[in-house]
Amino acid sequence: MRYGRKSFDFGDFEITKREILASISIIAVMILVGILISGKISEYQMDKNEKYNKAVKIESQEMFQYGMDTNVGNAFVYGDLKAVDTVTYPEIGGEYMSVSKDEEHYTRHTRTVYEYDEDGNVTGSHEEEYWTWDLYDSDNKHCDKVTFLGIEFDYGQIYKPYENYIDTIDGDYHVRYVYYGSKTEYTGTIFTKLDNHTINKTEFYKDMDINDAVDYLQSNAGMIAFWIFWVILIGGMVFGFYYLDNRWLD
Repeated sequence: MRYGRKSFDFGDFEITKREILASISIIAVMILVGILISGKISEYQMDKNEKYNKAVKIESQEMFQYGMDTNVGNAFVYGDLKAVDTVTYPEIGGEYMSVSKDEEHYTRHTRTVYEYDEDGNVTGSHEEEYWTWDLYDSDNKHCDKVTFLGIEFDYGQIYKPYENYIDTIDGDYHVRYVYYGSKTEYTGTIFTKLDNHTINKTEFYKDMDINDAVDYLQSNAGMIAFWIFWVILIGGMVFGFYYLDNRWLD
């Protein structure tokens, strides 16, 4: 970097003192806009936090049923989610809340591979053969009913669990079947609205008790993420401004 009387030379581009002064104005305006936006985010989070703080905390089946019967409103409910009628495929056995079976075929593919000289120029090409296991067909099934804290609901009304790999079974030539399934029981907290004698707009927080779920929902992660994004945006704008040929400032 070379220093001139009125500019700083960085090789690819030059920053003048007037550009520095103008960039300070850009930064100031962007920070002001960021403060206004973060204020709106903060207000939204405070409204959400108030809703979470006022929500009923339930850990017993009797109170859960009473809350639905009386349409108590927002509630955190802690308990076990269990499959009532488990499912499986005969060839793998076991019991699962949900299970899926992927049929994969070992398939031949070709691709063009280019050859280059030391200067990066294309000098030729050739076809290359490779094989991959590709999805051909898929099947899945799940239980019809689950219980949460001892009360029965339809599958998916509370939570659709992630399925983990179970097994791979060879089929015909270049065919295999890959199985995935979910456990039959999970423990966690739901945040839901107890209305119309049932649960509504339910979110399940696996492996969290009520306090953990409240802390998670009331975290400032959104605000932190916003300011990280905003600082990066400001930096990009200032760099782009410096990179432009700002002759209008002369």
